[in-house]
Amino acid sequence: MTPSARIAEIETTTVLDDQAREALAVDHMALVSHIVRETMGRVPAHVSRDDLTSAGLTALVKAAQAFEADRGVPFTRYAASRIRGAILDELRGIDWASRSVRRRGRDLEAARSSLAAELGRAPEVHEVAARAGMTVAEVENNDGDVARANVLSLQGSEVSFEEVLVSSTPEPSEVLEHRERLEYMVDAIAELPERMRIVVQEYFLAERPMAEIAETLGVTESRISQIRAEALVLLRDAMNSALDPDLVAAHPRPQGCAAQRRSAYFAAVATRHATGRTQTAAVAGIA
Repeated sequence: MTPSARIAEIETTTVLDDQAREALAVDHMALVSHIVRETMGRVPAHVSRDDLTSAGLTALVKAAQAFEADRGVPFTRYAASRIRGAILDELRGIDWASRSVRRRGRDLEAARSSLAAELGRAPEVHEVAARAGMTVAEVENNDGDVARANVLSLQGSEVSFEEVLVSSTPEPSEVLEHRERLEYMVDAIAELPERMRIVVQEYFLAERPMAEIAETLGVTESRISQIRAEALVLLRDAMNSALDPDLVAAHPRPQGCAAQRRSAYFAAVATRHATGRTQTAAVAGIA
């Protein structure tokens, strides 16, 4: 039996069982698609077709469950009315503007169109307000409400809004630079003089109190604080010497022993980092 014949037979049946009501819903699913397609042509692009289809199918099932054949109304007409109502309810639910705002917006648009035809130009706000019987403030407020209710799709523009919106996700170049700095910092810590390295590792990485570190090294807490400060300056200058040379301050006594030790430390960190990168590349090549 064809769907049309089955529908005709069901509609002439006074009492419908669950199987017949299910058949009504299944046979009219195309009606939902037709009404949704018809509706999509009159709504903004950001409205989801899937959401409207879901609302329409739900209404179709409810219509099949509530249909009474003895009332003489064809199921197609009855179901279409229920489906359209459900789709309108769905649209109202996702609309940020109230019905009154939309209604005033339509009235103002009609007034603008009428005045434009009469004046041969775009009407001023006070002219629109006078034609619509509103104050200038009411017109401006309603225009603002309607404008805020117009949701733009991120992909629905010739220039994608995804390209101009601020993103919290770092760029690939930023991720690479951050990784480079972390790798260099690890190498710089490893090349620190022994006591400085212990203080940095225990205080910052192991999160041990200064008192415990001082007891381990047999010095005072103030000395630990001093070593930590010296280590941080040395680490900063070592990283900047390779990554941002302009940020490295010149040593006050470039020919002195302290300056030479600092330069030797910078060179040791750079060598360690270069060796590590070479070994990583070699392993990757073998893999």
